[in-house]
Amino acid sequence: MTIPMPDLIPAIPELILATGALALLMVGAYGGERSNFIVSVLSIILLVAASAAVVLLPAGRLSTFNGSFVVDDFARFVKVLAFGGTAAAILMSFDYVKRAGMRKFEYPVLMLLSAVGMGMLISATDLIALYLGLELMSLSLYVIAAIDRDSAKSTEAGLKYFVLGALSSGMLLYGASLIYGATGQISFAGIAQAAPQGGLPLTFGLVFLLAGLCFKVSAVPFHMWTPDVYEGSPTPVTAFFAGAAKVAAMAIFVRATMTAFPTIVLQWQQILVFVAIASMALGSFAAIGQTNIKRLLAYSSIGHMGFALVGLAAGTEEGVQGVLIYVAIYIAMTLGTFACVLSMKRDGRFVESISDLAGLARTSPMMAFLFAMLLFSLAGIPPLAGFFAKFYVFLAAIKAGLYALAVIGVLTSVIGAYYYLAIVKTMYFDEPHKSFEPMSGEQVLVLGLAGLFNLLFFVYPAPLLDAATVAAKSLF
Repeated sequence: MTIPMPDLIPAIPELILATGALALLMVGAYGGERSNFIVSVLSIILLVAASAAVVLLPAGRLSTFNGSFVVDDFARFVKVLAFGGTAAAILMSFDYVKRAGMRKFEYPVLMLLSAVGMGMLISATDLIALYLGLELMSLSLYVIAAIDRDSAKSTEAGLKYFVLGALSSGMLLYGASLIYGATGQISFAGIAQAAPQGGLPLTFGLVFLLAGLCFKVSAVPFHMWTPDVYEGSPTPVTAFFAGAAKVAAMAIFVRATMTAFPTIVLQWQQILVFVAIASMALGSFAAIGQTNIKRLLAYSSIGHMGFALVGLAAGTEEGVQGVLIYVAIYIAMTLGTFACVLSMKRDGRFVESISDLAGLARTSPMMAFLFAMLLFSLAGIPPLAGFFAKFYVFLAAIKAGLYALAVIGVLTSVIGAYYYLAIVKTMYFDEPHKSFEPMSGEQVLVLGLAGLFNLLFFVYPAPLLDAATVAAKSLF
């Protein structure tokens, strides 16, 4: 008996990353701590090569592994974002790992393996592929959250993330088993055909599946891990969680709901409307009292996932387009913001309190300007990119008749602007502290690119809007 070899062409980007990660593991094992820099540089090169492979794959919908893995325009769009976000997170880490004494070659290798999981997750078209991709991505995330073994906070963050992540995986698996029991199918296409006859067991399965996915994007009520893990993890790791990992998790959220359950939209739409409202409200109010910048950004990310879910709740092609535009702009805003947080160094140590930013406009005017501009963008103030991100998801909700959801979104956005403006006030009107140490070249590069994108997006938005439109069409 011979087993036919599957077509590996659609999975070339993941194969580049997986084989590259194993090779770099050998380099690190023989080179020790001295190899950290070269392993990090080669990891970025591998991620750029994987992104190029995604773009250069043959056009159209490619499928392999008995249909469990597809590459369509949706997957291409999100994979480029996820791999690019991972590369930026590694790039921003260079200065941090040197100063924090965290020169571990495992760090970039684990991020590469997590990126492999992201690629599998984004291309998954059945429940088993979804679970495998999600776990491959998550297991690496649990480890790198605790990679600073000398820090009690980092160890605690990794442990919390692992325990709560295992709980969410259990819920997701239970939901998947109920869905299989109700429909007799594991493929998204098969579930879509059998869903109208699924009845109550399918509804319960859908709820548990969505609960597992809500945990991965840190949406309310499964957000509880986010502030502690964001605060306790090393800052470049937090940037990785907030950027690439969330984009990949949101991608499978979109693909699973739109392709596996298109015939029961009303059932999951009610769940997503509740989750979106709760996430936007909690993200807006809970961040107000925070004094640690990383905890504030954790609550901010919960709110932003709520805004993205507004587009998904619409259940339309326009809604998916809005979500894709949102995550693309969100990853740029987040990476730029964390480049600023990473540069908060004084007297050889990193500081994280919002009060440490006092008077930054006088000690470092360019950094203060770019940081303020990114905060305005996160608040959704026009004409910055963050305004257009919210505009497209609210527009999709209005066109789908979800007027109350759109109004609540606008109101919570206004409330959330308060804590972003409070940071700007601290930077521009409070008495200055001692200036921060100069930013590293890598952080300047990421902050500069993110700043230019957010500032000039309104001048020429067509490339991103067109790409998101094409990507959204591929799911319908």
